[in-house]
Parts: sequence; structure tokens; C-alpha cells
Amino acid sequence: MPDYAGFWARAAAFVLDAVIVSVILVPLLVLGFGLREVSLDPAEQWWDLIVLVAIAAAVIGFWRYCGATPGKLALGLRIVDAKSGQPPTTGRLVVRLLAYFVSAPFYLGFLWIAIDRRKQGWHDKIAGTVVINSED
Repeated sequence: MPDYAGFWARAAAFVLDAVIVSVILVPLLVLGFGLREVSLDPAEQWWDLIVLVAIAAAVIGFWRYCGATPGKLALGLRIVDAKSGQPPTTGRLVVRLLAYFVSAPFYLGFLWIAIDRRKQGWHDKIAGTVVINSED
């Protein structure tokens, strides 16, 4: 039976990832574009969409080629296919990322990890993935 990664390990990995993104992204935005105020004008929100797409592409890239984001890697966690234990396909990883929108309201899909027998969030269940403690 796989050694499923629990809620607190996954939460810590998420915090590490958020810190890494902030440490990299914020200085790049300030250096590249200067300080700017947040606007609710749709015509000025194109940059926010570009940043979101870039982060999504980076996350999927890390999942696909490293098996996890940097935060998960630092804690020895890895995303695998729930049935085979092998690396998930890119399509499955895209579904996993999109399924975060299902897990996000009130964090219920993420909190589910704490009570699920295989420690799956709703996004994992939808995508058919599990997060395990890696032996590597």
C-alpha cells in the first residue's frame, strides 16, 4: 500500500510553493513593470491573466517533469496516478489543476484530505491522482 501524504505535509508544501512564487514573481513584476495599482477595469486585467497562465503552465510543468511542485519536492512528496502508481499523463495533470476550482470554495476540497482514507483532495479524486511520500 502506498504511503499517502497527509494533510499537514501537503499544506506545508503549499505554503512553501506560495513563498517561492512570491519571492520570484513579486520582484520580477516590480522590476519589469514597476509598482502599479490593481484595477478592476477588464481592459487592464490582461496582465493578470498572463501571470495566471504562466503560473499554471509552470505548475503543470513541474508536476509533469519533476512529479511535484518545488514545495512538494522539498518535503519528499510526489503526485502519481491513483491506479497505477506511475506518473500521471499531462491530460490528467491539466484536469487536476482545473479541478482546484472545485476544491477551492471554502477550502472544502482541500480539507477533505484530512479525512479521506487515501488522503485525496477533491481535485485528486476528479483527476485520479494521489500524493505519496516518495522514497527518492
